[in-house]
Amino acid sequence: MPSTVAPISADQVLLLLLQLGVLLLLALLLGRLAVRLRLPAIVGELSAGVLLGPSVLEPLAPGVSDWLLPRDTAQFHLLDAVGMVGVLLLVGIIGTELDWRMVRRQGATAARISLAGFLLPLLLGTAVGLVLPASFVAGAGDRAVFALFLGVALCVTAIPVIAKTLLDMNLMHRNVGQLTLASGAIDDVLGWLMLSVVAAMATTGVRAGQVALSVLHLVVILLVAVVVGRPVVRWTFRATTRSAETGPTLTAAAAIVFLGAAGTHALGMEPVFGAFLCGILINVCGGLEPARLAPLRTMVLAVFAPLFFATAGLRMDLTGLADPPVLLAALAVLAVAVASKFAGTFVAALGSRLNRWEALAIGAGMNSRGVVQMIIAMVGLRLGVLNTQSYTVVMLVAIVTSLMAPPVLRAAMRRVETTAEEQLRQAARAVPAPELRSAPPR
Repeated sequence: MPSTVAPISADQVLLLLLQLGVLLLLALLLGRLAVRLRLPAIVGELSAGVLLGPSVLEPLAPGVSDWLLPRDTAQFHLLDAVGMVGVLLLVGIIGTELDWRMVRRQGATAARISLAGFLLPLLLGTAVGLVLPASFVAGAGDRAVFALFLGVALCVTAIPVIAKTLLDMNLMHRNVGQLTLASGAIDDVLGWLMLSVVAAMATTGVRAGQVALSVLHLVVILLVAVVVGRPVVRWTFRATTRSAETGPTLTAAAAIVFLGAAGTHALGMEPVFGAFLCGILINVCGGLEPARLAPLRTMVLAVFAPLFFATAGLRMDLTGLADPPVLLAALAVLAVAVASKFAGTFVAALGSRLNRWEALAIGAGMNSRGVVQMIIAMVGLRLGVLNTQSYTVVMLVAIVTSLMAPPVLRAAMRRVETTAEEQLRQAARAVPAPELRSAPPR
């Protein structure tokens, strides 16, 4: 018989509860402060982790830091697990709010914006990686692999950060918000495919079979979503909506998101992509009134998402920027990252007949690298492609680009008129959830 798995210790439980409580409370306070300063709450939520992490608390109060956040891998993984639940539910909820009809109508535009915002940062980021000092290349690592990895890190767009920013700023119903999200999703798929190629180069060397396998996995995921996912989701929600209570529907939605994330992860792609795809399936095939998912949406945005962003902030160590060469390199990489992403998306949006304010807003939204770039940075550190200096540079780009997006978005969207379609979309999501209790079963 298999041996009994030892339960989590009482000390681990106590510490986890303290960590969750402190992180959530600080994320709430700093999130409210950010809102008062006319910034999205995500800025404060990320800052909560930065303040409690190695950037501030550890150097200022090492004893407190060691007590609250000990250097224990297993303990930190417990926090990571809670954060993973948060980001998967967040991205799934965002998928349910994507207006698929608008995306299909503007699909060519989203593809153009995505490709331009992907290729230019990839090329320029790789070029910068080739000329950075050798001290930024890990050990005896391959310069070409390092340069390509840096290009991949700069070309991605963070769906979780974009989505939370759009929600915080009440821009999810706007066409620009929907188009930004659709373009960002394409960016992320391309980014994870490129990351798999670079990871292979860093370990066993790139082979045509590995690249073909990554593409095949993507095709399989999309085919399964269409052939299997659509009827399963449709049947599931027909069954759950027979009850006037929202509980069964919320449980089914969360389960579908988690299973979709598991499926893409099993095929070597990010779980976030599977969660987002399942959110779209729920939106397109579930036949749900938007307000039926309102309780889950509220819980995710109020509790799980702030915990995830605060946990992500814990991994940011900005103390390395005190070294002038690292700071100068970071500023140079940041300038290339911002300029290339803005230029690519802005020009592509103008070429798709959007006005300059809409193009500027999309450029600002797509410029957020956030958590996706942080994940890529951690992969680079684990593979030995990045060292401490280059890791710090990539993390700085992730933070600054995420903080830049909100004020530029706000300034641009003030000059973009609200359309009748956007007003209808907003009204549909504003239906109060209690009305569902009196709705007839389907």
